[in-house]
Amino acid sequence: MALRLPGFTRASSLGPIRTFMGEGGGSIARVLSAVDLPFAILEQRDILVPLREQFRLLDRAARETGDPHFGARLGQVVKSTELSAFGAWVCAAGTLQQATWRAQVGMDTLLQTSTPLTLSVCGPIARWSIEFLEPESEGRHHNEFLALGYMIDVVRVYAGPTWRPNVVMSALPRGTPTRELEEIFGANISHGHAVPAIEFCAPLLENASFAHRFNRQLGAPVPEPSVPRPTDVAAATASVVELALHDGYPRVDWVASKLGTTRRSLQRRLKEEGTTFNRVAEAILLRRAEQLLRESEAPVTDVAFMLGYGDAAHFTRAFRRWTGVSPSQYRQNIP
Repeated sequence: MALRLPGFTRASSLGPIRTFMGEGGGSIARVLSAVDLPFAILEQRDILVPLREQFRLLDRAARETGDPHFGARLGQVVKSTELSAFGAWVCAAGTLQQATWRAQVGMDTLLQTSTPLTLSVCGPIARWSIEFLEPESEGRHHNEFLALGYMIDVVRVYAGPTWRPNVVMSALPRGTPTRELEEIFGANISHGHAVPAIEFCAPLLENASFAHRFNRQLGAPVPEPSVPRPTDVAAATASVVELALHDGYPRVDWVASKLGTTRRSLQRRLKEEGTTFNRVAEAILLRRAEQLLRESEAPVTDVAFMLGYGDAAHFTRAFRRWTGVSPSQYRQNIP
């Protein structure tokens, strides 16, 4: 049976969760420890995180703060222009319709996979939806409301900072209470939909952005690695190895668990793609080692520890095997 890979998202999609949790009396450090994710995702926002792990993080954050609507409230303070290069590119479009098109075509390569966006117009009403292809799991509804918060913020770039949608449509079961969510969103809430969405007046699609009206630039997107495709096991493995490096040497069992599979299944799929876990991990380690040796003055011992090695000797032997020279010699040869 084919390995079903999870979707991925950039850590920037968590928005200001660190500050938000602190204001709510929760501990983000405790949450990250509980879901076994590195603290680095709060500081290096282009890191890729399996989408299912973000669901778990948001669910744990909701439990930590005692807020059943944590994702919806967090969605009220996010800014799409801070959503990695993707958000800047989307919000730099000339009109709202162009922005929704950019979001639709750029989502799965620049920001997040397994969450296609769709805009439909029926008479005077526009519906902008986001479908979550990940299996239902704890925390997914928090991520759905967080995503709707980002979509609302995109519309506000073109409709003004106080704009509210006509209706917020959720995938929660029909009959779920709506009062608190309506207070949070300032809009009517409708549950029981297959795909979360917001509805608004279609003429808004022709609105120019407020930034363009005042001749302000929202910032040019910066190049970032693409989000791995759902069928590319080696690329997905490499992304999780990068994530693992922030907490030590990448372990195959940890990487497999974050991909929602077992060590054996992961190794079998990598073999089918003509590679191995060790090859993928060592390629990431080499790239990171070269970067640290080029861009920092950290001693080789510190570089070894940053890459998860227990001592400099093991790192030096590995680096020499990869490149034919020691880390010190490599650094000396840098122009």
